[in-house]
Amino acid sequence: MAYMKFKELTKYFDFKIEIVNIEDLPDYTKEYVDEGEKIILAYKNSKDYVLFTNKKLILFDRDALAIYYKKVHMVPYKSISSSAINFVPGKVELLFSLDSGYQLHINFVGMDHAKKENLKKLYKLMMKVSTQ
Repeated sequence: MAYMKFKELTKYFDFKIEIVNIEDLPDYTKEYVDEGEKIILAYKNSKDYVLFTNKKLILFDRDALAIYYKKVHMVPYKSISSSAINFVPGKVELLFSLDSGYQLHINFVGMDHAKKENLKKLYKLMMKVSTQ
């Protein structure tokens, strides 16, 4: 029996705006944060959101044309099999390979030195949790 693997998660996401005050997040995004979890960083672009907690990555992929259509991807850090962080002038790229074989690319644009340092700390935390 033959089958094809569904590989839709191979996608690029670009985020520019850091959400400093967690209270500014839409209510539907907070519903996916479990009790006892802490939101470390959150970003948005014109239609999507990404939340980094102390245990997982939560990605909200909304369709620009269909307002009520959204996908929610939750990626526990433990399911990351390999990763890379790429620093480019004004930009940071997080590249993940998941245990399932999916690829995920998250780009952060308009980054100054302080924001890059925050992402570097986040990346180190993610990798520490993924190896525990």
